Amino acid sequence: MTYSKLAVIAVAVLFLANPAHALRIKFATLAPDGTDAMKVMRLIDKEMQAATGGRVKFKFYAGGRQGDEKDMVRKIRVGQLHAGGFTGVGLGEIAPMVRVLDAPWLFRNHAEVDHIYKKFAKDFETAFDKKGYVHLGWTEVGFVHVFSNHPVKKAEDMKKLKIWVWEGDPIAESAFGAIGVHPIPLSIVDVNSSLQTGLINAVYSAPLYAIALQWHEKTKYFYSVPLANATGAVLISKKSFNKLKPQEQTLLKKLADKHLHTLNEKTRRENENAIATLKKGGLIWTTPPSAKEKMVFINAGKKARKTLIGRLYTKELLDRIEKALAAFRKTAKK
Repeated sequence: MTYSKLAVIAVAVLFLANPAHALRIKFATLAPDGTDAMKVMRLIDKEMQAATGGRVKFKFYAGGRQGDEKDMVRKIRVGQLHAGGFTGVGLGEIAPMVRVLDAPWLFRNHAEVDHIYKKFAKDFETAFDKKGYVHLGWTEVGFVHVFSNHPVKKAEDMKKLKIWVWEGDPIAESAFGAIGVHPIPLSIVDVNSSLQTGLINAVYSAPLYAIALQWHEKTKYFYSVPLANATGAVLISKKSFNKLKPQEQTLLKKLADKHLHTLNEKTRRENENAIATLKKGGLIWTTPPSAKEKMVFINAGKKARKTLIGRLYTKELLDRIEKALAAFRKTAKK
């Protein structure tokens, strides 16, 4: 084989290994590697690479390697990152009105959540678009419960807790404020050490993530009444998305819609399984409250949601969503 032929083969190999104008999407999330969320994102990456001949691929930063969600948003803004998997806190940094989905004691079951996702999809997608992002799909965290080292049997008992609140999260602050609780604001990365030192003795989380973050190992009780349904989403900056060819954009949306929908269904099942695991592991599930006690939370929810009007979302949007839920509940009862 001549030198010239070897040179041609070498160039061809390099071309295949490094497709022209290859795009690497830098993606960050707080979800630890090995979780279902990251497994799904790696599956999307694998299928994107296969379909584009390696032109489009992801580089992942899982488990908070790029900092808290506020750090992730800032880094996407300056181009250090291109996409992310966010909880409601991060979404609120981008499009505050989306936090209505995390509003205290708004939803009662998954059917209601799905109804609002679908009915108000255009509102939320438009909000992200105006801020320079493309919404690829919802990644629901699930219904959030209080985990504590002291038993909680009613709303009044929460006043005795040194409960953490995600620093700068108006949703959690309004929820606890509506029932007279004064939480301790901390970054999520400081929660484990603060539980160990006793700075806090209670947290709130979906069961699945309480296990993933190992918070369940440092608490003894979890309260049966959820505070809210915590939403989440995968977003990519429009600047990065627009670098994809039209067919690649269509493919990415299609793959994300397919796999993230499956992830949401799995997350819901896994949260139910996590509750069983927590009970089996010794955590005490407190007695479900009476009808009278449930009204305390319903009224607190109304109060808390009103305090967020103008700060996160408009009265018009909240009214539309609450009316849509009321109508849905009437239909569901028939």
